[in-house]
Amino acid sequence: MLRSMNRLVAIALGLLVLALLAGSPKALANGTEFAGPGPGVTGNDTGGIFPYAPNVDAVYQQIAEDWCARWQRFAKVTSIHRVYGDYVGFVCYDRAGKIH
Repeated sequence: MLRSMNRLVAIALGLLVLALLAGSPKALANGTEFAGPGPGVTGNDTGGIFPYAPNVDAVYQQIAEDWCARWQRFAKVTSIHRVYGDYVGFVCYDRAGKIH
């Protein structure tokens, strides 16, 4: 009786985890929701990073500005490593001259 109860609880927990992951296909596809940097912007209100891509070289500042605008802040791109697999870094700040 106890064994069958444990088995049912394990199955129920497994189904719950699958249901939660099904709501987020990205988590199943490549783990970006849990593992840090992924295909999009990764960061918070102080700045972040996003993958380098030579075909969007002209819009790096705009990508950073769109991200920082979520917190009503300005953006400054701080590093661009022009190598595949590397990242573009940026910071968000409140006022000119004050970077957190």
